[in-house]
Amino acid sequence: MAALAIAADMGLPDWCLAAGFVRNLVWDRLHGFDHATPLNDLDLVYFDPEDASEARDLGIEHALRQCLNLPWSVRNQARMHLRNGDRPYASTADAMSYWVEVETAVGARWSQTGAIALVAPFGLDALMAGTVTINPKRPKPADFRSRVASKRWLEIWPQLVVET
Repeated sequence: MAALAIAADMGLPDWCLAAGFVRNLVWDRLHGFDHATPLNDLDLVYFDPEDASEARDLGIEHALRQCLNLPWSVRNQARMHLRNGDRPYASTADAMSYWVEVETAVGARWSQTGAIALVAPFGLDALMAGTVTINPKRPKPADFRSRVASKRWLEIWPQLVVET
């Protein structure tokens, strides 16, 4: 909750804390873990085509670390299409719809009413089912398998089912 509050205070457009921030919590609950699995990083994604510089993201990461000493990773999705070889993205949710796994494409943010809002371009069914599913927009099975292995998801959460 503290990370959500601090991220909201940044005032970034179309933002959310995404990927492992939500995915890992769900998988931990599905596995009955008493404690949250530590995050490798805390992904804050946002969409602002007016200033898509990497320097801005690094400045935001620095400011976030001053508030809460966590391994923040900030990425403006307005420029990520260049790295990924895609057409330009239209929003954070659109960018997330190109991420490698369906279950990773989920995020959370404070809504304007103060509630937690979810950003999930593929919905939540696959995440709640305990699967790891290749994104049909990224049909590279070797890359998908390599990512699943390098992240050690099946070691950490052995009940997950990989679907290709």
